[in-house]
Parts: sequence; structure tokens; C-alpha cells
Amino acid sequence: MRKYFRLYLVLFSLLFVFSAFAQKSELRFNKAGKFKIVQFTDVHFKCANSASDVALERINEVLDAENPDLVIFTGDIIYAPPADSAMLQVLEPVIRRKIPFAVTFGNHDDEQGMSRSQLYDIIRKLPGNLLPDRGEVSSPDYVLAIKSSSDAKTDVALVYCLDSHAYSPLSDVGGYAWFTFEQINWYRQQSTVYRMKNNNRPLPALAFFHIPFPEYNMAASDENAIMRGTRMEQSYGPKLNTGMFAAMKEMGDVMETFVGHDHDNDYSVIWNNILLSHGRFTGGNTEYNHLPNGARVIVLNEGTRTFTSWIRQKGGILNLISYPSDFVKDDWTKR
Repeated sequence: MRKYFRLYLVLFSLLFVFSAFAQKSELRFNKAGKFKIVQFTDVHFKCANSASDVALERINEVLDAENPDLVIFTGDIIYAPPADSAMLQVLEPVIRRKIPFAVTFGNHDDEQGMSRSQLYDIIRKLPGNLLPDRGEVSSPDYVLAIKSSSDAKTDVALVYCLDSHAYSPLSDVGGYAWFTFEQINWYRQQSTVYRMKNNNRPLPALAFFHIPFPEYNMAASDENAIMRGTRMEQSYGPKLNTGMFAAMKEMGDVMETFVGHDHDNDYSVIWNNILLSHGRFTGGNTEYNHLPNGARVIVLNEGTRTFTSWIRQKGGILNLISYPSDFVKDDWTKR
């Protein structure tokens, strides 16, 4: 009872303080035609554990330095019970600054005493969340539309937030789960709807999820693929490939995907003209890590299929990239 009283007290405080903050905030390019996203991933937060203090310090530092338009948490946010209190502590810096946010779960979030659906329902009560009603699904996929700077009724870019699940559901296939065919069909349908609304042209899109699909390793192991950033381990994805990357390639909207899961990677690698990126591990020493903790920042440019991205860690930024220009081999004969 004491745990739930504490939870509802925190919830009430947040709702009271931010009652003027719209529950479903509008996403829109600014007057300069820019839209900034911060990705936090693998916070692995433990309540009352000093090893997690640096995670909250970095989240606050990144938010103050970047002042993003949207924050996305890509899974493994919490790493010990009580799950509700841990989740609220991680999200509080974003809510306090009145920044819209989205969440996708990792393979560890629902191992801390609460199910995906329970965690999802708690997050949906918080100010600034962009999560849709989950219906009969424990953790649905969803798409966020970003409006034009000049027309609040026109969608000009998309952000897909996908659930990459946890572990393989098949006893004879080990490792991690994969995107289902239902998810791939859902993605195709959403992409088609927005394309038809845009005169049959795909909108520029990004996709965020936790566990990398097999193409990450395929690209990273190709000696001809252009890679920027740090790769200190393989990408631990599913053993079965159900074709989500192929669907994205065929639909033509997704420019880049962003994942977490692998704490010692923050690279971006081009694969068939789609950029595959890891975020930067945000947590503390509650799990393995060999990079300074931080976040990935993405700035979309309105009206073009271009963006810039970088890693922000304590004291500054690194690994600044521009898409697609940094991932195209020039014609050396014309230099």
C-alpha cells in the first residue's frame, strides 16, 4: 500500500504542476525549419542506487544543453523494482521541462515486477506523453507526425516508435524476438496512408526501437559500407529476419533507424541508403558499459530528406554526421 500511495502522490504532483501542459502536445518544425529529437537509451535505472545517479545527471545535462522538441526513450529504462517509481524518476526531468516524449520498451523493462501493459498505462497518465491508447495490445507500435512550420494542418515528417519485444517465443530458436508480420503490415499501412495524403510521395521518416534487426550486423561487417562512430561489439539482434528493413526500403519513407540494446556501440552505418544508428548508452554502472554515458541528438530539416546528428556526452559533443552527404562516396575523378 505504501508503494502505491507514493506512486499516486508523485503522479498527482506532476499532474497538478503541469496541468497547463497539453497531454498530447503538437509536434511542429520551428520557424527555421528545424526539429530536434533527443534519444536516451538503456538507462538501466535502479532506485536508491548511487550507480544510477550519473544517469539522471546526464539526462538533465543533455536536456539543458539541447532543449529538444521531442525526447524518445528506446528501452531498458528501468533495471530493478519498484518499477513504477523507477520509471517516474527517469521521466521526471523531461516532464518538468514540459518536453513531449515517447517511449519504446526494451527486453528488461517488464522484468522488474510490472508488465509492459502496466508500465504503458502509468506512462500514459503523465503530462507530455505521446503514447496512444493501447487498446488490446500490451505495447503498441505508433507513429508521430510532425507538422509544417508554416501550416499546422500539414504533416511533413514521421517518427515511427516500434516495439522490438524481448526474447524469442520459440523454444528451438534462442536469442531475441523479431518484428512480427502483423507489425510489418501495420507499418506498411501507416506509410501508405501518409504517402497518399502527400500526393503519393513518401514523407521523410525516422524509426526508433530497442533491439537492432539483423541488417545492423550485415552492414557493420561489410567492408564497403560507410560507418561513423564507435563499434566495440556486435549488434545482438534476432536470429530470424522477418523483413522489417526490406519493408522500410520498399516503402521509401524511413531515412534512419535508431536502436539501443548494445551498450558499447554508438555507430551509424549506411545500408542500401538507409542509415542504421545506435544511440549512446545513457545509464550508469548498473550494467556493462565502456563509453561515457550520454545521448544521441537528431535535427531534421523541413522539406528535405536530410538531417544532422551527434552524440552529446559530459562536457560536449562528438561524432557529428550529416545525412546523406557523409555517407556517399564522391567521384574522385572529379575532384
